[in-house]
Amino acid sequence: MCPNNQAKKRFGQNFLADKDIIDQIIGIIAPKYLDNLVEIGPGKGALTERLLQFCPRLWTIEIDRDLAHFLKQKFVHHKNFFVAESDALKINFSRNFAPLPIRIVGNLPYNIATPLIFHLIRHRDVIKDMLFMLQLEVAQRIHAKPCSKAYGRLTVMVQYFCEVFPMLSVPPSAFHPTPKVTSCFVRLIPRKRINPNAEDELMLAHLVTTCFQQRRKTLRNSLRRFCSEPDEFFPAIDLNLRPDQISVKDYVYLSNQLTNLNVHTN
Repeated sequence: MCPNNQAKKRFGQNFLADKDIIDQIIGIIAPKYLDNLVEIGPGKGALTERLLQFCPRLWTIEIDRDLAHFLKQKFVHHKNFFVAESDALKINFSRNFAPLPIRIVGNLPYNIATPLIFHLIRHRDVIKDMLFMLQLEVAQRIHAKPCSKAYGRLTVMVQYFCEVFPMLSVPPSAFHPTPKVTSCFVRLIPRKRINPNAEDELMLAHLVTTCFQQRRKTLRNSLRRFCSEPDEFFPAIDLNLRPDQISVKDYVYLSNQLTNLNVHTN
């Protein structure tokens, strides 16, 4: 039987319940028989049940022990269905879900969506794609273009590593309990070849974080944290611009220039 317990706020639970929306999501995922799927936060298994109709091998990661126990009972007859009772942020996705590559799907709790995306990016070499239900605001941020309010650190870093495709807007009424925000189902595809690539990805991350900590100030102001006379070293960029006015490629250029100057991230 389905657990009668209320959604637990500490886990950010909002269960997907709209069958029409679930059908649309299945159409977007397009699960294949030989896919190795990993579902994060399956909840009460509404999407899980549909995925198993197309793909018999399915891993799930559920932090709620009550729901994990329920899922094991509900899908006990599926021999290639597995439940990991764990926090997805603590899982090594490169080692635990053979065969590779894996496809990751999930209705992500709003409170862990951003750190989880960054965690998964570190395992991008084994991931074919990621299909997530996100808060609309987060989806807008990772898909933003320069010169928009949503454009920021999350935008630059996710777009550097992944192609981003917003697929479906989902109203609050599709969930139980009903959240106060609209959601968006998004597909992220890790880039097989990053061009141009950052010579030092830690430098890129540090640079982007530093710039967006002062997003109202000019790039020149931010770059002075790395070198005293930035105008001498970055001729390809107008340093009078603000951090939200340049592209991901521009950030890679700035990062590589700093790397060539032997600037340290410490």
